[in-house]
Amino acid sequence: MRVVVTGATGNVGTAVVRSLVADERVERVVGISRRAPRWTPEKTEWAQADVARDDLRPLFDGADAVIHLAWLIQPSRDDAELERVNVAGSRRVFEAAAGAGVGALVHASSIGVYSEGPKDHAVDESWRRDGTPSSFYARHKAAAERALDAVEAASPGLRVVRLRPGLIFQREAGPEIRRLFGGPLVPAALLRPALIPLLPLPERLVLQCVHAQDVGEAYRLAALEPHARGAYNIAADPVLDHETLGRFFGARVVRTPAKALRAVADLTWRAHLQPTPPGWLDMGLAVPVMDTSRAREQLGWTPRHSATEALAELLEGMRGPAGIDTPPLEPRAGGPARVRELLSGVGSRLRA
Repeated sequence: MRVVVTGATGNVGTAVVRSLVADERVERVVGISRRAPRWTPEKTEWAQADVARDDLRPLFDGADAVIHLAWLIQPSRDDAELERVNVAGSRRVFEAAAGAGVGALVHASSIGVYSEGPKDHAVDESWRRDGTPSSFYARHKAAAERALDAVEAASPGLRVVRLRPGLIFQREAGPEIRRLFGGPLVPAALLRPALIPLLPLPERLVLQCVHAQDVGEAYRLAALEPHARGAYNIAADPVLDHETLGRFFGARVVRTPAKALRAVADLTWRAHLQPTPPGWLDMGLAVPVMDTSRAREQLGWTPRHSATEALAELLEGMRGPAGIDTPPLEPRAGGPARVRELLSGVGSRLRA
């Protein structure tokens, strides 16, 4: 089998490639990325392409499956660039895959696609998919799924799968996640549970996460198993509620008004002190807790890491020189003293 993966050099992409090449059914993986990596996994060839500009049909021709992961989180201050890649680029991938006659198309959706929902019980994949209006990420995930709906309806021979994971963590992604969401002013050495005595958490900030390698396995199953079809929620236990987070950090949870935290997030983002707009907090407060039983029972997916293990790995990776030899995961991609992050305008410009 030949599997094509867009966005193959990032946090999720590297995990997906590792899972695919370990499967004896996969003869060749074609990894598509905007910048060429030095990482050389077995059975993998690299192709440079921008999913929103370049002709994708030649790359997809003859593929048994296409896994679409390419997505921008930064530059958070450039709405046009984000929409160009995330929405228009996704639509181009879907249309090119259908036009090339690939057997299966697997799309990286997200918990963020869901409309506001309950935190005290879990919902399945039928929950409303309108996203969180104030979050570009959620809006774009919802728009990408609508585009996929249209392509799926027009392509009855195409097997379509969409995975909706929670937050995705691994040790190797620590430096990248710190750059994308924390910015150059975050003191990485202080990101350890023992140094966080208080956790200011709003009432509805209840999260779900999963280890990247477990997500990689979910994508492998979605791409290779002929019965896989439709949407699957992907997250590990336990749910990261206030009690679990307080126990994990050994910290006292302080119930904090969401408006106060949002005001701080908005002020520091507007001041270019950090790259994360407040819509991310809005999305975290809004999204429901997901029921993952369909993935476990029908896809045959079982996570090997708990949610707290994944979170512990992330923090460890943020503190140390973790990473992989790809442009997104290169541990020193921010440059000496994080100068490249500062020169980017802290979320204003896309790194070349």
